[in-house]
Amino acid sequence: MSKGDVETLLRTLMQEFFQTETSAVQHCRREALRYGVAPPAAALVAVADHAEEVLKQLPELAKKAHLPVSKFGMATGAFFSEMRDKVVDWLIQSERSYRATLLGIRHGVDLVTSLRAVAQVEGNSALADFCDGWLNKRRPSMQQVQDELTWFAHHPELAVRSGKRGQRQKESEARVN
Repeated sequence: MSKGDVETLLRTLMQEFFQTETSAVQHCRREALRYGVAPPAAALVAVADHAEEVLKQLPELAKKAHLPVSKFGMATGAFFSEMRDKVVDWLIQSERSYRATLLGIRHGVDLVTSLRAVAQVEGNSALADFCDGWLNKRRPSMQQVQDELTWFAHHPELAVRSGKRGQRQKESEARVN
């Protein structure tokens, strides 16, 4: 692999990192709203909080690594989150929506694992160290989200609802109360 190929891969992965963290903030917060104070919500909020913290750090990290700050990646992440919220989540059951959010979280872990490896090959120890810290925090959060899948077995009436139906009901109840 040429040095140019490594640099191209690094730029591509960093752009996707901006996109993935933007999506993690939006997807996880929206999904958490559907469950109120139920355990799945807390697990998702932990991921969203971490992603929000990371998005504050990413521009400086990118600059130090001589990589572009990916406004395009963030815009893409926001766009896909909006499409999912406005279209997909109306069509699928809430349990499936939750699993789709978990799939996105897993995608982020795989992405950062790849980014870390490329940073090591590139000799960028600061970026590799950042990825290590990210993975050490996100993997346990991802496991918690995964563990909460069992909640749906105990609440099948909520699991089979449209992903948006529960949110609409909560919004209506909030207006009444």
